[in-house]
Amino acid sequence: MDGTSSEPVVHTEKLIRQLAKRDSELLEAKKRIRQLEESLDARAAETAALRRIAEATGHVVNPDDLLPLIAEVALESTGTDAAYVYLFNESRDYLVLRAATDKSLDASMFGTLKVAVGEGITGWVARERKHVAIASEAWTDERFHFIKSLGEDRFQSILSVPLIWHGDVIGVVNVKTCAPHNYTKTQVQLLSSIASQVAGAIQASRRVRSAEKRASHLSTVADVSRAITGDLYLEEILQLAVAATSRIMSFRVVSLSLVDEEKGLLVLKAVKSQSKEYQKRPNLPLTQGISGKVIASGQAHTVLNVQDEADYVHSALAKQEGLTSVAMIPLKVREQVTGVLSCYTEKPHRFSASELDVLCTLGNQVAVAIHNANLMVKGALLQEMHHRVKNNLQQIASLLRLQRHHSAGRSSAEVLDESINRVMAVAAVHDLLSRDDLDTIAIRKIADSIVTATQQSLTSPMHRIDMSVEGPDLRLNSKHANSLALIINEMVQNSVEHGFKITQTGEVQVRITEEPEHWLLQVRNTGDALPEDFDWQKHHDLGLKIVDSLTRGDLGGVFSLYSKGDWTISEVRWPK
Repeated sequence: MDGTSSEPVVHTEKLIRQLAKRDSELLEAKKRIRQLEESLDARAAETAALRRIAEATGHVVNPDDLLPLIAEVALESTGTDAAYVYLFNESRDYLVLRAATDKSLDASMFGTLKVAVGEGITGWVARERKHVAIASEAWTDERFHFIKSLGEDRFQSILSVPLIWHGDVIGVVNVKTCAPHNYTKTQVQLLSSIASQVAGAIQASRRVRSAEKRASHLSTVADVSRAITGDLYLEEILQLAVAATSRIMSFRVVSLSLVDEEKGLLVLKAVKSQSKEYQKRPNLPLTQGISGKVIASGQAHTVLNVQDEADYVHSALAKQEGLTSVAMIPLKVREQVTGVLSCYTEKPHRFSASELDVLCTLGNQVAVAIHNANLMVKGALLQEMHHRVKNNLQQIASLLRLQRHHSAGRSSAEVLDESINRVMAVAAVHDLLSRDDLDTIAIRKIADSIVTATQQSLTSPMHRIDMSVEGPDLRLNSKHANSLALIINEMVQNSVEHGFKITQTGEVQVRITEEPEHWLLQVRNTGDALPEDFDWQKHHDLGLKIVDSLTRGDLGGVFSLYSKGDWTISEVRWPK
């Protein structure tokens, strides 16, 4: 009986063990199902997040428009309280806060709040290329760096993940919670997946923008090239160049200055700016400031902040007008720098190599266009000079005929000397016309040439005559300049011949004076005084007749000759 009764007990225990095993297996299966469900939920959340990012990437080209969405996706996917997106600046020496879901932040912080590489948890993640997850009291971590403006004392936990694309860290994504929070492996993997997708989207967006920007730059350069190679005057080319350059990158100010070797100055010629103060800024010596370095080296030069740059001459003006960064581009023709193109930005800007390439290309084309414009002007002037030389040779022939009729009783040498001086006066005008940039002549230069020639040819070693030229740098067109050159020559020659027949020492002054409605030319000399009853209109001197004829006929003016104190004054007054 005992043996028989024990069999049901054994059988019952076996059933109990089997049921317990089945219950354990069932619990394990349920646990596994929950894990699978959680994994599926995580995958679904990841898929949904990535889908949102992919859809946004397809419609948004500008990364600045994409980043707020990325912060929102990171927040919703991880179930945290705040999300922040940081990206490297162009030179990759610091991270910049670009987007956040934290509504308490001031909008001015985006694009301006900086985190150095290695600084705080965010900087450490960027440097080490590893994620960081801290469940509570994140501020106790030795890598933590408190940024007051972010209000970081509100948050207990942080999960920081690097944005990596093709092995390069381009930024960092942070999520935070106000209460302690243990970040699961699934959350870390999810945020890492989002970060990877974000990195790719940002880089793709940047490539698109870079290609569009490059195409826009090349298009602008092509447009400028077509325009400046047309039949434009120099001033039109300069204004077109600064306007087009300003349009390329939305510069605040663009200026173009040309080298003036004669004056030793870099002369401002064209400006694209609303600032009248900048347009009035003084010209700089060729060796001074940053532009001096550009001219000396022939290389482009950039400054991140001209307001703090010791070599920048107009720092006070830069602060007043809100100018920060600048790229100064040399204008070169055959390795010779002929000018400088200066491009200013309102905010700090590090010019990329591609930007400098575009600006240098534009600068070289502008330089060639300026050179060609000058050659066209020179060519036109040469053609015009051909006609003028022909006309002036006829004028010289007429003077020689007059000289022949007034040469009685005079030596051949005297007659030839006077004729030579008249020819030299006309030659001085053509010499200056061939060297000046415009179709006008500086009268002071003509007067200097005539005075020098007269001292060499008409004054004997026995005479000590001081000659000088005074007055403004009056410029006249070549026709009037020819006439005035002959007038100055005759008046100076007359002063030397008749003022110092007896007197051996004295002074001859050529004075040019501007009056409200007239110009006044005086040749004054000391020495022998005029006779008391002298009337130049009754005198038969050829030189005075030439002066009077040219004054009335070509200048529409009046000639007079009189004494004043110790001075004899020949005077020509003509309207402006």
